[in-house]
Order: sequence, then C-alpha cells, then structure tokens
Amino acid sequence: MSEEDGRRLDKWLWFARFCKSRTLASKLCAAGKIRIGGELVHKAHYLVRPGDVLTFPQGPHIRVVRVLQLGVRRGPATEARTLYEDLEPPQPRAPALFEREPGAGRPTKAERRALDRLRSEE
Repeated sequence: MSEEDGRRLDKWLWFARFCKSRTLASKLCAAGKIRIGGELVHKAHYLVRPGDVLTFPQGPHIRVVRVLQLGVRRGPATEARTLYEDLEPPQPRAPALFEREPGAGRPTKAERRALDRLRSEE
C-alpha cells in the first residue's frame, strides 16, 4: 500500500490538529486508545482512508470524527477542520447551580451554607 491509498494514522491526527506532535499521536495509537470503525488500533502506521470513523479520547471528551480528506500538510486550524466531520461534538457544560460575580470575593458563611444545601439536594 502507498500514501495514495491512505495516510498514516499518526500523521493524519497531527494534520487534523488533534495532537500537538506526531510523537504524541504515535503514543496515543500505541496506547490502544483509538478505534477505527469500532476496531482498536495499536499501530501508528495504520492507513486512514476517507470515510473511516475514528473514536478517541481528547481531554474529558470522547471524539467521534469521520475522515473526509487525507490532507497534504499541517496547515492552519481552518484548513485542519476541512479534513474531518465531527459526528458527536463535545457537549456544552452543564449550567452551574450557583455562580458568583467575578471580583465578588469569598462567599460569606451564610452563602456557603446555602451552597452546601443546594449541592446536597442533588
């Protein structure tokens, strides 16, 4: 197989800006944390083709992306976003139960107790 048939997995993850370096992308592959089409991949040299669905952890989220293009270089973020389709975008943060205004200082004893009561109801 040649580069025209596909792109190395570690190289594609680096092109698409999911990893800061190819070394980190290779380590992610070697750790067995990437699935392509539901199958675990342990090799960084696995060839990725357009249409493949990748599932991998990124920070606190599990990313599910479909490969649209292979890419030829690691370009700017706008170019990198054209390489994939995000099938399950990260969920927005849950709204906070109690938020203080920035610069309001520490909560008073009464405010802290009210906050503790709110948290214990969950």
